[in-house]
Amino acid sequence: MTGHPDFETIYYACEWAVRIGALAVVPLRRTPAATRSWLLLIFFLPIPGLLLFLAIGSPRFPAWREKRFKALLPFFTDIATRQKGGLPISEDHLSIAALAEKLGHMPATSGNNCELLDDYDGVIDRLVADIGEARHTVHLLVYIFADDATGRRVIAALADARRRGVECRVMLDSVGSARWRKGAIRLLSEADVEVREALPFHVIHNRTRRDMRNHRKLFLIDGVIGYAGSQNIVDKDFRTGVVNHELAARVTGPVVASMVALVEADWSLETGTPPDAVVTIPPVAGQACAQLLPSGADYPLEGFETLLVWQLHRAEHHVIVATPYFIPDEDVLGAMRTAVARGVTVDLVVSAVVDQPLVSLAQCSYYDDLLKAGIRVNLFRDYLLHAKNVSIDDRFAIVGSSNVDLRSFQLNEEASLLLLDASSVAAVRAIQQGYIDGSDKLDLATWRQRPLVRRLIENIAALVSSLL
Repeated sequence: MTGHPDFETIYYACEWAVRIGALAVVPLRRTPAATRSWLLLIFFLPIPGLLLFLAIGSPRFPAWREKRFKALLPFFTDIATRQKGGLPISEDHLSIAALAEKLGHMPATSGNNCELLDDYDGVIDRLVADIGEARHTVHLLVYIFADDATGRRVIAALADARRRGVECRVMLDSVGSARWRKGAIRLLSEADVEVREALPFHVIHNRTRRDMRNHRKLFLIDGVIGYAGSQNIVDKDFRTGVVNHELAARVTGPVVASMVALVEADWSLETGTPPDAVVTIPPVAGQACAQLLPSGADYPLEGFETLLVWQLHRAEHHVIVATPYFIPDEDVLGAMRTAVARGVTVDLVVSAVVDQPLVSLAQCSYYDDLLKAGIRVNLFRDYLLHAKNVSIDDRFAIVGSSNVDLRSFQLNEEASLLLLDASSVAAVRAIQQGYIDGSDKLDLATWRQRPLVRRLIENIAALVSSLL
């Protein structure tokens, strides 16, 4: 007997130290679902669970990035102040605009023109044409930029613009574009386009979590034309057997200054250089009222989710939510159930075509509760409906990059375009009705006939999806 504890005793003590410590640390800044999943994992597998938690358990950026973002707030304030000098906002939308500005630092503006584009190749055609007319700047911020046929078309247009003396910059997400990253960066560099990676991951420097991504899709030409929505710069059938269907908004008018500000800010966050101090507010271009709502870990609240939940609770007649990935938290589910209980018709449109099996299984675990609550689940046929949009009654709509899932709420940098005028909302609703007409409605009785093993796998997938 040496009197010293053996290895098994030390390991046992460490496991209990990890379990007890997790009770204090894990609940901080996490949803109840995420907290439950992390605690369950750590209590069953303390040491592996701790290592995984240290790798991906904190949905926060490093301190240096938080410092850079705070330094950008006066830049946002200056642009917002100058945008507010335009046409007045309708009284009916002042409360929405005020909350969205509080969440994302950018104001609602009237006097815009908004054209909704839901033809995938048509969006690329229009973007290439706009780049071809550019005179000063082309700035693209995108999750996926590929070196395939679609990417090469855009690169060719950028190369022509550079030969005309146009400043061209591209920021692509390092993980979203990983499959094509080297080729795309090489071709862009050869075209004399300045290119940067958003949120690059470095094991040694540990600059950020690999799963915290810049998921925004914002394309800007001369600071007067802006594109927002769900479309990446990649072939629509880049996944075998899957063809994407998207929705983008091409806008002109004062709201484009908000897009410029956000793209400039993201560039500044990555490069450490101050953004362009002079952002011109584009002139009045139409009758649409629009507002850009950025969200992500840079912001103190989950902006897209916060606004969505609030508006679900205010809905009076009809809600349509179209999203490719639906893994909500209790706040969203509760708001949807409550809306139906108040007599509101709620349609969820998701894709019958699957591109991410684990996500699809987790998503399916919610269908029983949704259908039981009276929420209509529509399965869009033939295409992967990658578009992300919402309409609430006839007064409010969203077109953007954010999915209705925990990843978009808490981890990804997103950009949502809020539409606050009746004409724009009606245009979104018409497109959404096309989604519903092209969908099969899920029936509760039929859904409950799926095998028990399938239900078990769905529930396990849902549990894993909460590990944020």
